[in-house]
Amino acid sequence: MVFLYQIILLLHVLSAILGMGPGFAMIYIVTKAKNMTELRHAYFIRNRLHIFVMIGGTLLLLSGLAMGIMRPYLFGSAWYVTSLILFLTALGFGPLVLSPKSRPIKELLKNHSGDDIPAEYYVLAKKLFFAERIENIIFLIIIALMILKPSQFFLFLFY
Repeated sequence: MVFLYQIILLLHVLSAILGMGPGFAMIYIVTKAKNMTELRHAYFIRNRLHIFVMIGGTLLLLSGLAMGIMRPYLFGSAWYVTSLILFLTALGFGPLVLSPKSRPIKELLKNHSGDDIPAEYYVLAKKLFFAERIENIIFLIIIALMILKPSQFFLFLFY
């Protein structure tokens, strides 16, 4: 049973790298585009990276829950429950926040003629990137909780 737990823990860590790593670079990829051709290509790359984020994120959730099932005391640990709540919150960001903010950008990329990036894009991107940065901060907090595993008292200081 210990060996199985270690395998799931390894899967959990690799899933975090696979799922969260590309997520932290997604804003940077599109901010360097200088014209619509580059911007469309940057969003193409971003969409391809999003596949890794989705697969890694799913494996991360499943492996984290599996570890909790194997070690039920984790559900009584504030850091574990807080991490799970934050992860589910970040997971909800996709359909509830990020998708509605990215939809107009996708339409603009599809319908805009010319190679200049319209000013409207920067307004839309600013709103999308703000939400993505909030999500990245949530993931950084989760990573810190996973590494530090703070006690109830330590977690109380952050509330």
